[in-house]
Amino acid sequence: MSLPLFFILILTTFSFLLSPAPTAATARTPQTQKQSDTPTPAPWPEQFHALLFMNYSNSLSMIDLWYDWPRGRNFNIIHDQLAHGGPPLFNLEWNNGTSFFYTLQEPLRCRSAQLDVGVLRPNWLDGATYLGRAHVNGFLCDAWTKADFIWYYQDVESSRPVKWVFYTGRTAHVMTFEVGAVLDDAAWQAPVYCFHKNDTDTTKEEQPQKSDNALTINHNRLIQHKKKEHHAHKLSTFLINQL
Repeated sequence: MSLPLFFILILTTFSFLLSPAPTAATARTPQTQKQSDTPTPAPWPEQFHALLFMNYSNSLSMIDLWYDWPRGRNFNIIHDQLAHGGPPLFNLEWNNGTSFFYTLQEPLRCRSAQLDVGVLRPNWLDGATYLGRAHVNGFLCDAWTKADFIWYYQDVESSRPVKWVFYTGRTAHVMTFEVGAVLDDAAWQAPVYCFHKNDTDTTKEEQPQKSDNALTINHNRLIQHKKKEHHAHKLSTFLINQL
């Protein structure tokens, strides 16, 4: 063995022997790096307008969703396919837990509900479990689930939501997503007949009564889904500190 090569081997051996042993922190580095590389869902913009195509057991509807976190309000304008469920149903939600359900066409009806939680926070998906990537509606999406309650799909390229599916099977396909869009303040005012005692039924975590009225059917369906959502919140902290 040549002398230079011998010294190289000796120095290499000593360098290895004298190098410090890996600490627990350095031993965890690859795992930590892997965790930091796991995608996290983008928070919702504080204000946006989305058009949602809804499918629930082949019952189809379109929802105009107006989300306005700074003002503590959320608006769903629900159109059933071919007006099968009656005229459009307006569902106005406030951060104090108050919700109104009303029509603006005959027959004019309004109901209200006082629920335990308010509007979803922009970061409501914090803590969701990452599932990987999948092609959804023609988009490559990151997918998450939270509390076995919702499955959420977000476009990898734009970070816009593409689709979400509730545990009931109710599915929302996001058709448009306008960040920063704001609905005029006047549109957020519930109609005056919502405040007439004789015309307004108030529901507070009670079992809705059966009725053939299209508005009542829609209202009951929404109340039941809301109650399930709020129950999931209590059991699994799906909605975090909403009040």
